[in-house]
Amino acid sequence: MPGKKNHKSALKAVRRDARRTVFRGAVRSSTRTYVKRARAMIAKSPVASEAAVRAAITALDKAAEKGVIHKNQAARRKSRLMAAYNKAKAAAAAA
Repeated sequence: MPGKKNHKSALKAVRRDARRTVFRGAVRSSTRTYVKRARAMIAKSPVASEAAVRAAITALDKAAEKGVIHKNQAARRKSRLMAAYNKAKAAAAAA
């Protein structure tokens, strides 16, 4: 940290930022876990992965709502996840 903060408001801001960082990290981590789980399910069994995809989309929406990730980033990730899901589902139906 370049230079110690000395004002009361600055010290309070540092404490607040530390709390927010921990909270945001937890939300971001759990969101990544949901997306990772959904992608693994899509690769394994596209038909049975619908619940995992729904959970991942919900997690992304909540993260965007809380301000942890930007709403456009959430939309992009949901779009890519759904594209992978639909592609795998179509391939499974064709086979």
